[in-house]
Amino acid sequence: MAEDPNDWETATRLIRGGMARSPLGETAEPIYLTQSFVYDTAESADARFSGTEPGFVYARFGNPTVKMFEDRLALLEGAQACKATASGMAAVHLAITGLVGAGDHIISGKALFGSCRWLLNAWAPRFGVETTLVDGPDLAAWRNAVRPNTRLLFLETPANPLLEICDIAGICQIAREIGARVVVDNVFGTPIFQSPLKLGADVVVYSATKHIDGQGRVLGGAILGDATLLEEAYKDMARHTGPSLSPFNAWVLLKGLETLDLRVRRQTDTAAALADQLAAHPKVRACRYPGRPDHPQSDIAARQMSGGSTLIAIDLGSRDAAFRFLNALELVDISNNLGDSKSMATHPSTTTHRSMTEEQRLEIGLTPGWVRLSVGLEGPRDLARDLQRALDAA
Repeated sequence: MAEDPNDWETATRLIRGGMARSPLGETAEPIYLTQSFVYDTAESADARFSGTEPGFVYARFGNPTVKMFEDRLALLEGAQACKATASGMAAVHLAITGLVGAGDHIISGKALFGSCRWLLNAWAPRFGVETTLVDGPDLAAWRNAVRPNTRLLFLETPANPLLEICDIAGICQIAREIGARVVVDNVFGTPIFQSPLKLGADVVVYSATKHIDGQGRVLGGAILGDATLLEEAYKDMARHTGPSLSPFNAWVLLKGLETLDLRVRRQTDTAAALADQLAAHPKVRACRYPGRPDHPQSDIAARQMSGGSTLIAIDLGSRDAAFRFLNALELVDISNNLGDSKSMATHPSTTTHRSMTEEQRLEIGLTPGWVRLSVGLEGPRDLARDLQRALDAA
């Protein structure tokens, strides 16, 4: 192809990136549902396994459909390489553990998805890796937590569930000064509105289950960054531990990428309007949305995000009020997923962050009255009416 895909607009990258048609010339990407591959000769098999001959050898190591997904997402993200995984948490686990070893130290923002916090607090210490949790938006806290053995800085931004925002460029500067790596979970920001690699991050991770699929169908995850880093840190670990993405799921995610830009921008327009409605309601004690000027880190959001994305958090004051609100919803589903074409609401204290202790939840400001809302593609007026009805019930 004479065209350079790196010169394409985002929409073109999402439709054409990574396309690898078979000799049959199909329009849609083919699904290669196979565990293994055959070779013309024993010498060819030898060359494939030694790496001197290009080609696939086993689905745990790589698959043509999965590679199309990896190449398309890398093109969108502006990354040299992408490693797809079976789920978002598989991506987080691989991204973190591939960069640290026994005796190393991690610094992370306190505001994390419950499973991420468990990974750092309960799993990593079994292998001799310590973690210090800090107030994410406070750059001085990150700097003060540095130790001689600090090897990794990890953050979610905006963070789950209260949309706390960390200064990616500022944290990356601290990491560069000490020779550490930075891994950013960009699920809430999406590749449409935030580009951590351009801000200095070494690795970006996604739960492709969320906006990339966007229609509640499959699990998937991805790790993106420099090709050499991904090869050195993750190739052997992924090959031998097997967090492989299914070819069928990769195909579904390819279809999701085709409409990602359209979906996320439309959802964000609706989310911004609904956030204003929610913030003005007398029963809402606090409303967090990265696109609003009253967000606690609105200045950081304005610097590093080109849009407020699709998530809103509201505090209704108590668990009872939150439950009354959720139970009164008729259009919006009660679900712990997010980034879907269907609007969803969840009570984080009893779902996504249930594994945390009450003390840990209070550390990040997660009191029982908070509800996280993921805005979908329904009609904005219909959603506004549903939320208004539910707030009246709260």
